[in-house]
Amino acid sequence: MHAIRFTTYGGPEVLELAELAAPTPGPGQVLIQVAATTFNPVDATIRAGYLRDQFPLELPHVPGIDVSGTVTEVGRGVDQALVGTEVVAFLPMNRPGAAADYAVAPAELVATAPRTVGLADAAALPSAGLTAWQALVEHADVQPGQRVLVNGAGGGVGGFAVALATHLGAQVAATASPRSADAVRSAGAHEVIDYTTTSVAEALAGEVDVVLNLVRNAPEELAALRQRISPGGVLVSTTTLAEPDPGRDVRAVAVFVRSDAAQLAHLTSLLDKGVLRLDIGARYPLADLARAHADGEAGRLRGRTVVAVAG
Repeated sequence: MHAIRFTTYGGPEVLELAELAAPTPGPGQVLIQVAATTFNPVDATIRAGYLRDQFPLELPHVPGIDVSGTVTEVGRGVDQALVGTEVVAFLPMNRPGAAADYAVAPAELVATAPRTVGLADAAALPSAGLTAWQALVEHADVQPGQRVLVNGAGGGVGGFAVALATHLGAQVAATASPRSADAVRSAGAHEVIDYTTTSVAEALAGEVDVVLNLVRNAPEELAALRQRISPGGVLVSTTTLAEPDPGRDVRAVAVFVRSDAAQLAHLTSLLDKGVLRLDIGARYPLADLARAHADGEAGRLRGRTVVAVAG
């Protein structure tokens, strides 16, 4: 099968096209004929070796943490009826990924693919959608009538976060560059702050109950945003380490997404109902995965980035 792999940690240039034997599903696993995977910032972080202690890899490694495709074979203990089912999944980060014609996934992590979007584009949902859901529902416990700031709404997670917070009944302020402003408004943001021209903390009108921070920023910038959270509120960050403010009863939570098939199935239903939409900013063929990594690290990407495998 065709696959992209890297045999050593490094820059995008370590990604190489290779011919590998197709994997075989073990007990509790399914084999997926891959339609698409994605590029995520964490993919570049893993490839560069910055997370080798947290996610030790067996090199050579096939990247790609998101997958959409069709189950072609199941391992022992898995329902044979899954064969032929179109699925999506967020794969374990330290196992072989989906930048290949075929990928193996734990059966417990797969969910039926959404019906209202193309199978390749469905790969844009798993990791980013789960990050937004876990941040807003599990950690922030967003309630109707609250006010939420999504800092970094133009990125891969941001559009899902704006739409989910709006769906939960919150009023959403969001930061975005001019190239992403229309997409962020379309997702449901009531207020859009152009972070390229102003300080977000100074431009934000009034206080918020929740800050969801999706960008890497200096600790002092995050501290300034924390000051705009009303007492009893929460600062949730997927990047820069957040510190609480006990004196004002402001919590701080660091989020690192985990795979959850039940949550993913709910997200696919929200996508099919039109609550969520896919904001796909770029598409690449598998052979150009190194270019996608380079463009991502150079800041040339916005929204979700899909890497097509099938076809």
